[in-house]
Amino acid sequence: MRLLGIRPGQLDILAGGPPCQGFSKNVPRKHRYLEDSRNLLIKSFLDYCEALKPRMVLMENVAEMKNGFDNSYSEEILARLEEEGYTVTHAVLNAADYGVPQRRRRAFFLANREGIKLELPIPTNTVQKKTNGQMSFLALPHHVTVWEAISDLPRLKHGEGHETCEYVSPPASEFQKLLRNGAKRVKNHVSRLLQPLQYERIAALKPGQAHKDLPKRLQVRSGYSGAYGRLTKSMVAPTITRWVFHPGSGRWGHPVDKRVLSIREVARIQSFPDSFEFVGTYTQQAGQLGNAVPPLLAERVAESMLSQLSASNLSRSAKKPSREIFSSSVGKRKVSA
Repeated sequence: MRLLGIRPGQLDILAGGPPCQGFSKNVPRKHRYLEDSRNLLIKSFLDYCEALKPRMVLMENVAEMKNGFDNSYSEEILARLEEEGYTVTHAVLNAADYGVPQRRRRAFFLANREGIKLELPIPTNTVQKKTNGQMSFLALPHHVTVWEAISDLPRLKHGEGHETCEYVSPPASEFQKLLRNGAKRVKNHVSRLLQPLQYERIAALKPGQAHKDLPKRLQVRSGYSGAYGRLTKSMVAPTITRWVFHPGSGRWGHPVDKRVLSIREVARIQSFPDSFEFVGTYTQQAGQLGNAVPPLLAERVAESMLSQLSASNLSRSAKKPSREIFSSSVGKRKVSA
């Protein structure tokens, strides 16, 4: 606070995502325990909330954190924030419901010191449901699919690609148009060169298939059901993890090419704008993506919070009598008391 020159109460919002590995279902249960040092960083985040006293707080974590360990962390979050005068809203949101081409369920805690019970952001997309064998057309657009996210990126062979390349077509979906934002070229679109056995497994599968569909000689003894799996054009991608660089950790196979997703394709599925460039090793870039909150989801949540706070402030201002003040630049003007 001394370094930044801010006092308690001056900060508009403190947003953070304490580590999720201690709660994630991708970690075997025997390796998950209450006092994991990573879990305790939730308490550190709360320490900052109490010291900084920001106007708003936004915290995110894996869905399992909300109810994990008999709700102990959720209860502490609520108790400590409410004791500091915050009104808290909490829920699990699915990124796919907000325009992200990925099934990603995450717990969010939204808090403010204005006494407003914030409502959750309204979904912008929904699952298309079948009624009597026919698709029902709802008011909201359907979930964004894998192909709607990446079809304008160049086809690649295993181990090939260029750090900077051009698109192969105009935007084929609203999602592509949004993420391109007028760009003519894109970076980080390179196919990772796999070990020979890893590539043989990917190449042996058709879109939609996974480990169980491999020939016996190529199967591994244990692993995720989606291991070495390939996506399909029409599906919504599974949750992107920091292990997206390893084909044995999930369904990261391209829906058309016999290869794993490029960093740019993963970034698209996480809803990062094409202007965002990733640096470091392939593994480091995968970690940056897998550990991130999808920007489009973050934007939906932030916009919802701001609009509700703005509406509340306008409502309060309208109820207060106005008085005249003098400004050297504009003369007299009316302001709320």
